[in-house]
Amino acid sequence: MGEKRYGMWRAVPAAALALTMAMALAAPARAEVKMPSIFGDRMVLQRERAVPVWGMADPGEKVTVVLAADQAPAAGKKPPRRTGKATAGKDGRWMVKLDRLPAGGPYTMTVTGENTLTFRDVLSGEVWVCSGQSNMWWRMELLKGLDDEISGADNPNLRYCTTALTSAEEPQFDFMGEKPRWVETSPETVKGFSAVAYFFGKEIQRELNVPVGLIHSSWGGSLAEAWTRPETLRKDKMLRPIVEDMDKLKADYPRAKEEYDRRSAVVSQAAKEGRTLPFVLPPRGPGARDWPGGLWNAMIAPMVPYAIRGAIWYQGESNSVRAWQYRTLFPTMIKDWRNAWGQGDFPFLFVQIANWRTDTIPVEGTWGSWPELREAQSMALSLKNTAMTVTIDIGDSTNIHPNNKRDVGRRLALGALKVAYNRKNIVYSGPMYTGMKRKGNTVRLRFGHVAEGLKISGGPLAGFII
Repeated sequence: MGEKRYGMWRAVPAAALALTMAMALAAPARAEVKMPSIFGDRMVLQRERAVPVWGMADPGEKVTVVLAADQAPAAGKKPPRRTGKATAGKDGRWMVKLDRLPAGGPYTMTVTGENTLTFRDVLSGEVWVCSGQSNMWWRMELLKGLDDEISGADNPNLRYCTTALTSAEEPQFDFMGEKPRWVETSPETVKGFSAVAYFFGKEIQRELNVPVGLIHSSWGGSLAEAWTRPETLRKDKMLRPIVEDMDKLKADYPRAKEEYDRRSAVVSQAAKEGRTLPFVLPPRGPGARDWPGGLWNAMIAPMVPYAIRGAIWYQGESNSVRAWQYRTLFPTMIKDWRNAWGQGDFPFLFVQIANWRTDTIPVEGTWGSWPELREAQSMALSLKNTAMTVTIDIGDSTNIHPNNKRDVGRRLALGALKVAYNRKNIVYSGPMYTGMKRKGNTVRLRFGHVAEGLKISGGPLAGFII
C-alpha cells in the first residue's frame, strides 16, 4: 500500500520513524564555543601589542571575534574596532590575533561561532602577571596600618583577578576550581588582593595614566620548579634530578602524605604549648603545590598566551634549602615562561628575599641559607630585561611575612619604569656590589647604581657583612 498523505505531511512507517529518532539521538551535539576564564567582563587587554584570543569549538567551526568601542570618539575619528576570524582545527582549538590597540575603552568583545560569547566593559592598558609564594599572596586585609589605603581604594582603571590554588599533572585549557573574575579596585575588593601586586599596579597606573590589569597567581610555600614545565627541567643536568623517579614519588605519595599530616599535627601542638620544632616540608606528589610543573599546568598554562607587558615575582624562601641549585633553576624558569608566551624577552622583575631568622644556618631540616639564596637571585640579573627589588632594609627578622608591602610594590614599579617603559634618569636599584681590590691591609669595594657616589647617613659606617 502507498503512504497516506495529509496535506504537507505524510504517514511514516513505525520502523522508519524509530530508525530516524535513533540516528538523531546518536548524532553528536554541536559543541559551543568555549574560552578560558581569563577572558571575562572588565578584563584589561595589553595595549600596543597584538592580542591573542583563543578557545575551543567543533573541528572546522568558523569563529569571528569583534572588539568594538562602546562610545564614539571625538568628531572626525572612527571608533576603534578590531576583527579577527579563525577556523577550529582538528583538535577543536582556534585562535585569532587582534591588531594592536591604544590605551582606552570601554570596549565590548563578541565571539561568535555556533553560539555567541559577549564580554563587556573591557579596557586596554598595561597587563602584568604577579606570581610567587606567600609574600606575593599576602593580602591587604592582613597588613597593619592600611585602613586609610583600603578605604580610599576607588580606582575603576586598576583591575585585577586571582586564580584558585590548584595543581595538575597536565597543562590545563582553563583554570580549575573557582574561576578568576576581573574586578575593579574598590574598598571592598582590594581587601582580598595581593598587597605587593596592588601597590605595584597603583604606582604603574599613577605614573602612566592608563588602565592597568593585574593577574595574580601565587601559592604560599611553593617551589620554583612547580612553576616550571617538567620537560624544561629534564633538559638541564642539574635540574633533572628534580623530576627523576616521578612515578616512584607518585606511588609513594599516599604514605608520605599521611606521615606529613602526622608530623604537622605534632609541630602544631608543640607551637600551642610554646615549644618550637623544625618546620615540616610537605611531600612531593600529584596535586601538591610542590609537584614539578604542577602549578604551571594549573595556574599559568590556562592564561598563556594572554598578551602581557611582563611579570613580577616574589619567591625563593622555599628553595633556600637548595640555594646553589636556584642559580640554575630560577633563570631556567624565567626563560621557560618567556618561551611559552612567545612574546620575546618580556620584562621579569623579582624581589630578593629579605632577612628572617638571621641565625639560620644551612643545616639539613632547616630553612637553608637565605644569604646564599639572595646571591643566587642576584645572578638572574644576567638575563635580559630583568630587575631586582632589594628588601633587606625593609624586612623583619622575626616575621617571614614583613608588613611593609607598600615599599616592595613601589620598588618593583621603579624597576618596571626602567626596564619595561624605558624611563631615563631613574634610580630603580640600591647600590649593587660589582667588585673589589685589595691593597695592603685595605679593601676597596666597587658598587653599581651609585651615580653620585655612596653617602653615609645615621652615623659612622660600622662595617660590612660579607
